[in-house]
Amino acid sequence: MPAARHRAVRRSHWDQPEGEGARTGRTSQSSRGQRNVSGILLNTGMVLGILSILWFSWATYMRWWLAAQVVTPHSSPAILPDGATRASVSPLRFWGTYRPQVYFGMKTRSPKSLVTGLMWMEQGQSVPGSLRHACEQGDNLERYGWLAHDGINFGQQEILERDFSLSTDYVKRPGGEHGGDWSWRIAVQRKHNGKPKVVSLFLYIATDGDGYLEPSVQRDRLSHVDGRTNELGSFRLVFREPVTSGTDQRTPAKYGMLEAPCVGLEHVTQVVQARLTRTTFMDGGESVPIVSVSNRRHVAPEQLGTNSTVVVHQVTARIPFQVEVQFESGSVGHRPGPLAGEAFEHELRRHRAAFNRRFHGVFGLRNKNYSTQDVEVAQAALSNMLGGVGYFYGSSLVASPFTDAPVAYWPAALFTAVPSRSFFPRGFLWDEGFHHLLLGRWDPGLSQEVMAHWLDLLNAEGWIPREQILGGEARSRVPAQFIVQRNDNANPPTFFWTLRTLFPGLGGSLPPADTAFLGRAFPRLRSWFEWYNRTQSGPLPNSYRWRGRDADTSRFLNPKTLTSGLDDYPRASHPSGEERHVDLLCWMAQAAGVMADIARSIGEPHEEYSQLHSVLSDEENLVGLHWAEDLQAFCDWGNHSDAVVLVRERVPVPPGAPPQTRVVRVVRRPSVPQFVSAFGYVSLFPMLLRLLSPDSPRLGAMLSGLQDQNKLWTPFGLRSLARSHPLYLKRNTEHDPPYWRGYLWININYLAAGALHHYSNLDGPYRTQAQTLYQQLRRNLVKNILQEYRKTGYIWENYSDSSGAGRGSHPFTGWSSLLVLLMAEQY
Repeated sequence: MPAARHRAVRRSHWDQPEGEGARTGRTSQSSRGQRNVSGILLNTGMVLGILSILWFSWATYMRWWLAAQVVTPHSSPAILPDGATRASVSPLRFWGTYRPQVYFGMKTRSPKSLVTGLMWMEQGQSVPGSLRHACEQGDNLERYGWLAHDGINFGQQEILERDFSLSTDYVKRPGGEHGGDWSWRIAVQRKHNGKPKVVSLFLYIATDGDGYLEPSVQRDRLSHVDGRTNELGSFRLVFREPVTSGTDQRTPAKYGMLEAPCVGLEHVTQVVQARLTRTTFMDGGESVPIVSVSNRRHVAPEQLGTNSTVVVHQVTARIPFQVEVQFESGSVGHRPGPLAGEAFEHELRRHRAAFNRRFHGVFGLRNKNYSTQDVEVAQAALSNMLGGVGYFYGSSLVASPFTDAPVAYWPAALFTAVPSRSFFPRGFLWDEGFHHLLLGRWDPGLSQEVMAHWLDLLNAEGWIPREQILGGEARSRVPAQFIVQRNDNANPPTFFWTLRTLFPGLGGSLPPADTAFLGRAFPRLRSWFEWYNRTQSGPLPNSYRWRGRDADTSRFLNPKTLTSGLDDYPRASHPSGEERHVDLLCWMAQAAGVMADIARSIGEPHEEYSQLHSVLSDEENLVGLHWAEDLQAFCDWGNHSDAVVLVRERVPVPPGAPPQTRVVRVVRRPSVPQFVSAFGYVSLFPMLLRLLSPDSPRLGAMLSGLQDQNKLWTPFGLRSLARSHPLYLKRNTEHDPPYWRGYLWININYLAAGALHHYSNLDGPYRTQAQTLYQQLRRNLVKNILQEYRKTGYIWENYSDSSGAGRGSHPFTGWSSLLVLLMAEQY
């Protein structure tokens, strides 16, 4: 029975009436279909979920990897091996005036260097004068700077206060295992008749977290400091008694001494200022009120020798007087005697005579009818660039689109010249290329080493931060908004131009040492060049665009392009990705040619670079991308309007509040894609970098525009922007004065003089015109710079196009020192 019931049940399932069974079958098929669709959706969702997780994981990993690249060193071997700056490897360059940001000081080329320096103060007033230490334009010194400096052995500097002068001379003497000995002589002289001033010198020595110092006081004065650091071993710094200048007669003096902890060398000035107390100086029965450093505050022994420590020796005397300081390395086994007195004077005269001979041999100014005073200015220009070479150590602060916040670059050293000791005492990438057009002729080995330091800062992407702010002393001098460097921001690759002049036989056979250097540098140069091609490419084939333009179109009359080096030079009024920048195209054309020649010289494949150089420098390419026929000039392209002005408008304020206004930008005619109608330095780049053929009609048009007084020509040099342009000498904001909008800049004028000299020596229809313009431009430039130096005591950042007066930061003995090469006609 159970079996029969089972069969019956089964039959009853199949033997249902037709309509009911059909309905049940369709319902079953529908359910199965729904289950299939649900399964498909579920499986699809699972796959999409897994893919989303994988994509998210991959994106997260890639973001992490890309963020890490900005602070990852380049994979190729460093050009400079570890320890290249140590005394055992480079003893002659180990000690130097590598602190250009202070008026006078010395340090070693090491991360934890012993540091020495000078401060001074005029005394004898009811309120003592300011303490001078770091170079500050606000100090309003009549003049300061190196008169002679060879970069290795000696230096002579003059500092002019209102009523007295200081000379700071130093000489080095090689020996031992730690860079040898050196001595200073600091002389304070009267400038005018009248009662001699009372002046205090503060001579200091400081550790930077390494080693210890042991002061030794004899009678009433600090006689010497013994010390030891890991890199220097043992040493002694001797403070000799002051004498009347020009004699060996002891000068009556009052002394002060300070030993104190110092958290960071950037705080040395504040440490000394905090320990100044009022006292008197008895001079011939007269009581003179002064301030003096005091050791009144107790310094715990554990604070000395473990943290940074500073020891100060103060000498107060009535001028004229001089003080000598001797550094003696404990590793010098036998020295002929103290490097002091007559021995110091003898060595100083010897090195100065050698400097004069070498200067005339390298630059040949004796054969160009310059006066003795003119030659002395040229020597000072070179010496200030050499004396402005600094050694910095620390980490840049960098950012990329893949980092949430700025991050620290790896700790690194940089040996570099600085543009201005007072205003820009740090490394700037495109400035440094110009610096070594001069320094490379004086000391090619120095230039190779500096270039190696810069290229060894290359990261895994092939990027070099354009502004180097390394260490506490450097960072303390930079406004916060300029400290962070972005990894998509470039600077003109001027080192390729430097390489062309540093290795004049480039492209052919070179001496083995030069080939070896270029072989080590080539992998880094290749990555650097590729980074520009990858990150600064333009919207059209073979075009280029500067990244890093300021995007603020509400406040800036014309948003800046700091990355170009030309800052506020007029670009497209409305920044966009469609811009094409002619100066960057020219830099890349020139760089491609240099890369091709380096490759040829060291036996690397060169075809790719040669082909790119041929394409980029082809005049048809330049014309197609940048020639504005109606303007008869090479121009940028972008979304642009010339009808842009700054206007002052009222700011809404609450009832009863005082009225307020602000300056904003107003666009009076809509922008459209077009050539940017600015004739100036950017327009000249195809000529400046010598990309045009000598018979090009565009060269003729450029020469005509260049010599037009309503455009670029002045009696003092070439202005940066045509006087007829709407933005000529216009402020960029209410508080942002013009910079590259009319004033004369020596680096671009030097390139212009070199280009005119180049075309004046090539057959072509414009040869005579180029020769005439060259002679006039060079004469105008040299005459004005020399005249302003004699008038003001300084070489300047830029010069007025209307009067020739020096402007901007001073001394600016970076690229403005190209004066020497203009005088020597070396391009």
